[in-house]
Amino acid sequence: MPLRMDATGSSSKIHAGGKRDNSGAVAFDFVIVGATGDLTMRKLLPAFYECFRRGQIEKSTKIIGVARSGLSVEDYRARAHEALKGFVATASYDDATIQDFLGLVEYVSLDMSDKDADWTGLRGQLSTEKDRPRVFYVATAPKLYVPTADAIAHNKLITESSRIVLEKPIGTDQATAAEINDGVGQHFTEEQIFRIDHYLGKQTVQNILALRFANPILERVWNTDSIAHVQITAAETVGVGKRGPYYDSAGALRDMVQNHLLQVLSLVAMEPPTAFSAMDLRDEKLKILRALKPMSDHDIATDTVRAQYGEGHVNGKLIPGYLDDLGAPTSTTETYLAIRAEIRTARWAGVPFYIRTGKQMARKETTVVIQFRPQPWAIFTDNPEPSQLVLRIQPNEGVSLSLASKDPASEQYRLREAVLDVDYVKAFNTRYPDSYEDLLMAAVRGDQVLFIRRDEVEASWRWIEPILHGWEKNVRPLEIYPAGTQGPASSDELLARDGFVWKENT
Repeated sequence: MPLRMDATGSSSKIHAGGKRDNSGAVAFDFVIVGATGDLTMRKLLPAFYECFRRGQIEKSTKIIGVARSGLSVEDYRARAHEALKGFVATASYDDATIQDFLGLVEYVSLDMSDKDADWTGLRGQLSTEKDRPRVFYVATAPKLYVPTADAIAHNKLITESSRIVLEKPIGTDQATAAEINDGVGQHFTEEQIFRIDHYLGKQTVQNILALRFANPILERVWNTDSIAHVQITAAETVGVGKRGPYYDSAGALRDMVQNHLLQVLSLVAMEPPTAFSAMDLRDEKLKILRALKPMSDHDIATDTVRAQYGEGHVNGKLIPGYLDDLGAPTSTTETYLAIRAEIRTARWAGVPFYIRTGKQMARKETTVVIQFRPQPWAIFTDNPEPSQLVLRIQPNEGVSLSLASKDPASEQYRLREAVLDVDYVKAFNTRYPDSYEDLLMAAVRGDQVLFIRRDEVEASWRWIEPILHGWEKNVRPLEIYPAGTQGPASSDELLARDGFVWKENT
């Protein structure tokens, strides 16, 4: 029976058909703060159900929802049941297993940011076993992170086996990030703090490490000698929806780049870690974040694009603009951005990294494109296009490599592009788990490989903050792009200046 390293770095046995062995089940207490929210119902509970279904969770486990709503346990389980019906895949849904799982779910009505409230109900749900993992998952507004940690400590609920999980964003700038880190750090050690970024739970993001460091043929060309530029794109076909008020205070730079896309960039660009451990991996990511060239006002004016979607047509249907979705007369919040970044290391000297994200785009995709350099000399009459390695993070998870090949339909020696393509789902014949499944169980086990360290958060903000300030000063004016398009034309010009084009234009 083969062994495979799971996302937490633990080996597990894999049976035929891709099913995991059930021998690694653990028992734990998991407190979800903000348990009636969308994240809990849409992601956390379905993820826990999948882990339970695979035999990773013992039946003595307690998943304790905590919120201010005055619900009974039965009421909350009914809500959870409806959420599981809506968000668990049909192939995974089993009535008997659902009922067993719901038996693990408890509920306590409590404002966990209020240290003087009555905590008797929660205290009574928690095990007194010394070594039993106890996880506090804070799925609330970031302004409540420190009061919640204070209240947990005040009520003496922190054990040696406790951890606290914090959702992004960690602050809105360097100062607020430091306040959160300092405040939570008064009660929890750095080893107990798990800053979650669900992109790191995606199998396709983790596979960047496997592609690079388990395949010497790629790692040996993973540098400025062979690579011309790198594109990182996260495009959505939806608008802000119900997130309008939050999004208007954040924007695409805070919402997507400071966390998700800079993490992807650091995995693409990092040096090989000494070992696959949390410390070594995060040390190397931090070096890349610190090596990002700081953005001056001149750089911001020339190397960034910021825009907001306006009205547009998709399949003949009129799509409202951002201001209509927001219900506001004006806003300078960007829903689209493109940035030309540089990494000041020997490996990446002269290689631009183009970061792009947007809402109401023409197509939904999250990809990393490695554009290789062209053949330095021509021996064929028709020069081949340079090879591209495309990592499809979502959807259609997989990897493709374009190569030049002789055209068999041509009588002359002409070239045409051939693409080697691997669809991960088909290749491995297994269900791809949701990112939260691996992340939740990693937090339970205390494995921080897939989580972000304090200095990473602060290094990211250090690079992002000058761009925010430059945009506030209108160094780069806000543009408008029609919904359903690939963004403003100035985004194409950002690459054209270097002689490149976005992948969809090749």
